[in-house]
Amino acid sequence: MKVIFALGNPEIKYAKTRHNVGFMVADRLLSRKGLKISEKFQSFFAKDGDVLYVMPTTYMNLSGRAVVEVMNFYKLSVEDILVVYDDLALPLGTIRFRKGGSDAGHNGIKSIINSLSSKDFDRLKVGIGPQPEGMPSEAFVLQNFSANEADALNKILEISADAVEDYIKNSSDFSLIQSKYNKPWV
Repeated sequence: MKVIFALGNPEIKYAKTRHNVGFMVADRLLSRKGLKISEKFQSFFAKDGDVLYVMPTTYMNLSGRAVVEVMNFYKLSVEDILVVYDDLALPLGTIRFRKGGSDAGHNGIKSIINSLSSKDFDRLKVGIGPQPEGMPSEAFVLQNFSANEADALNKILEISADAVEDYIKNSSDFSLIQSKYNKPWV
């Protein structure tokens, strides 16, 4: 079983913010597959065979609670999960698969690491930068994408959804996935 945890904030007012790019990728995937969302495990949740798509409704900073709940219920290990989330250090139009690592200041990832007592899980970082000089990170990530960024955002959401589908099929060859997708696309 594979679980795709897509991070974001559940309220409508956050739907188009940079911090919700993980939810946006999940929405693309669910739409492509025609999957219906239900609420379970403190999350929006959909199942497609042996793949679960999970969008925690705990708010970003408490994402680990939902991750642990799902993992405990299904008796999963960190090798079974991919976390999709925003990365302000990467420019918009760039994605990066990574195996493990620090939270790099991302509170959703920090919550997951703390809840799992492990940093050794697969990640797909979706670039949302660059962050304007002088703007606090908290303000930047809660800002909507601009109209000028719409085309780049649409393209990278499609590519990110493709990348997740590829990961589901080929996660055993993580270096191949990295070499294929870790680059600027826009």
